Formats: sequence, structure tokens, C-alpha cells
Amino acid sequence: MRQVVLDTETTGLDWEHGHRVIEIGCIELLNRRKTGESFHCYLNPQREVDEGAQEVHGLSAQDLADKPLFVDVVDSFLAFVSNAELIIHNASFDVGFLDNEFRLAGLESRLSITHEVLDTLPLARQMHPGQRNSLDALCKRYGIDNSRRDLHGALLDAQLLADVYLGMTGGQGALSLGEESTGNATTASGQVRKIDRAGLELVVRRASADELDEHGSQLELLEKASSDGALWNKPEA
Repeated sequence: MRQVVLDTETTGLDWEHGHRVIEIGCIELLNRRKTGESFHCYLNPQREVDEGAQEVHGLSAQDLADKPLFVDVVDSFLAFVSNAELIIHNASFDVGFLDNEFRLAGLESRLSITHEVLDTLPLARQMHPGQRNSLDALCKRYGIDNSRRDLHGALLDAQLLADVYLGMTGGQGALSLGEESTGNATTASGQVRKIDRAGLELVVRRASADELDEHGSQLELLEKASSDGALWNKPEA
């Protein structure tokens, strides 16, 4: 199973108000393992960056003036995400912005149509109701080091989200206090689907003959040391 963890940075909060994508970061997972393959680019948005957005990611229009346009990188981007499920935190934001970039470039491609998207935000809300489920909060919850995240960055955030996703869907981490998670994932369209764990390999280590003999010797010592005898040797009442 091939998955791509994706994140973007933008000039502002709403593509419908003319804001654009300025950074794309992607991390490849194959059978729930990072392959080391990634896609990353900065983009010239051909407009100013909102002050609030710039405080989040630290990128100004001047920083991006010499970067390529979306149309210049779209083929490489589509090749990287081809035949992959996309994993995105708050997917409607990133998918909406990227679909708008396709439209502005005069292209028919739309991620919302061509790709299955797993949105980790509703999944986190399902697993941890009533708690903060930002990427930083999830990193803290799953013990993931995000100390380098002084500013948001698409590639760094995709790397962190990959670790968060693997932690969220890896077993015991999927259980919240007082409520057992179903282990299902929620797609961007709100549909619930089963998470495929077929690629997981469970390691079972059995005791050797020497280890079993040593265990038996320890039990005998415990039996002799107890005045009432060992409880495990007594028949059940």
C-alpha cells in the first residue's frame, strides 16, 4: 500500500479570496514505512503574503520571487502522488488550495476527484474527543520530537504528520481513556473506511530450551522459599 503524507503552506487562509500555495511537502510511505522519498518545492504565488501567514511560516513574497510557478512543477508533483492515498491534516484546506492551483493553471486534475484522501484531523477528534488535536498537540501526545518546528514548513510538517499518523494507527496508541477507538480512518468526504494493517509484521520470540530450564529452576526456588507453597501449584478452589 502506497501512501503520501502531504502538507502545504499558503499566502493566507482562503483560496476563494485569492490566496495561493507557496510550498508543498510530501513524504512517501510504503506498507506503513517511510521510504526516504519525498517531494518538496517553494512556489512564486504572484501576490503578497498576508502578515499573519508570514508569522506562521516566515516566507515573504520577496523570498519567493525567484521560485517556480505551480504550472512549472505540476507534472513532477502529480507523478509523485500518483497511485497513492493522500494523508493530510485538515485535508479540506490543502485539497481546496491545490485544486484551485490546478484550476488557475488551466488543468483538469483535481485531487478531490483523482485521489482518496485520509484526513487525520477528524480521525484524531474521534480518537481523542474533547482534546486539542493540532499537529503540535498530537506530536506531544505521541512523543514525537517537534522541537525544530519554530516556524511551520510543508516538508517538516509532512514528516511530523507521518510519524503522528503511524502512531495513531499503530495499535495501543489508538485507544483513548474511557473510550475504545474503532481503528477506522475518516476520509476527506467524511466516509469511514477500515485501515489496512496487512503490511504489519508482528515479531514473536519464543523462549529457548535453556531459557525454559532456567525459568523452571527459578520456580523451584520460589516454591522452596514459600512456607505455604507456590500459589500457582495449588488447585483452584
